[in-house]
Amino acid sequence: METYHGSDLQRKFSEFQRQAQHEPVEITCHGRCEFVLMSAEHYDWQKAASQRAHKTADASPVVIDAIEKAEMDAASC
Repeated sequence: METYHGSDLQRKFSEFQRQAQHEPVEITCHGRCEFVLMSAEHYDWQKAASQRAHKTADASPVVIDAIEKAEMDAASC
């Protein structure tokens, strides 16, 4: 992801729009990410993906046990 300072946003907005069609563009202020410009298609994909994500707390005990066992098995390698 490309990173630009917030002061560049107004001057180079059309450039950022073109770039955001291919990948998200990070806009910073004082070295911290303040905004991310992305295509509507990418935003829709991320929104749908977040709705498909499941919380571990919602998982059944069998699934949680399997995850814990897999983590322990991987640690012993």
